[in-house]
Amino acid sequence: MNEAWYLGIDTSNYTTSILALSEAGEILAESRKILPVESGKVGLRQSEAHFHHLQQFPTLFQHLTYQLSSSVSLSACRGIGVSIRPRPLAVSYMPVFQAGWSIACTLAAAWGNLPIVRTSHQENHLAAAEYFISRKSNDSPYIAVHLSGGTSDVLLVKKNRFGYRIETLGEGADLHAGQYVDRVGTAMGLPFPAGPHIEALAKSSTWSSENSLFSIPSSVRGSSMSFSGPCAAALRALDNGVETGIVARAVELSIANAVIKAVSHGIQLHPEVEEVVIAGGVAANQTIRQRIEYRLNKQFKNFHVYYAPVSYSSDNALGTAMIARNFIQKR
Repeated sequence: MNEAWYLGIDTSNYTTSILALSEAGEILAESRKILPVESGKVGLRQSEAHFHHLQQFPTLFQHLTYQLSSSVSLSACRGIGVSIRPRPLAVSYMPVFQAGWSIACTLAAAWGNLPIVRTSHQENHLAAAEYFISRKSNDSPYIAVHLSGGTSDVLLVKKNRFGYRIETLGEGADLHAGQYVDRVGTAMGLPFPAGPHIEALAKSSTWSSENSLFSIPSSVRGSSMSFSGPCAAALRALDNGVETGIVARAVELSIANAVIKAVSHGIQLHPEVEEVVIAGGVAANQTIRQRIEYRLNKQFKNFHVYYAPVSYSSDNALGTAMIARNFIQKR
């Protein structure tokens, strides 16, 4: 019952997430809940999301502590990891992450002034993906793609004591991949977030590579992806009566093709890199995963494409707990 453990907290614009991680790196318990969004809307204002995090957290924390009650003591927590900004940049800021920071400060003080390790939502996703993969060398740099509602970044990443050293190779030029999916999904009358529903709709469609005459071109400059044009094309297709399932599949393929082009450019800039890690909620889509992996493996020999499991591609707090554990253990 006195085994040390670490708490991770992430309060994104989509989900309230908390997770407990053991000293040895085992997931002990977790609790998360998507923020409620009214039908027909494509997201929440920052003030609304902040409010829902504070409203949801007590129930989620009660659920987490119930799961922990048979294995560890709350007093054995050694530290808290929390995402305080979208990306690891001084100019990166979203008020919604202040909900997690406030909660982390309160719990740290209540449990005896525990250390708090601050990180970003982006690093949280990368660390969550790395938890499940076996890279050739943990010290070597790799290319990462972070696809979500607020980010479409292509990055050169190297682990360090504080989390990651990140160089941006390309970023979303306008609309992000997750926003693209959600806007098209909302136009189809699907619930928010629309990603899983778009995927299910595409699987049930009559689309095939042989008979579909409709496609959406991808728009990429260097390693920077643009989705405003593809989104407009998808919405026009819906207005013109194109089957929703066919549009859904075209949306998936346009995202996958954009990632392939952006990563290919990154590899040309850094030919020494042999691995790519693709993270974020949009990366949970199986069609997108399979197309990216197939095309990149065909294009580049001895290249490895890694993903987190589907349930940890969407927003979670595993990465924040991992980063806190790693940093505190090495102090």
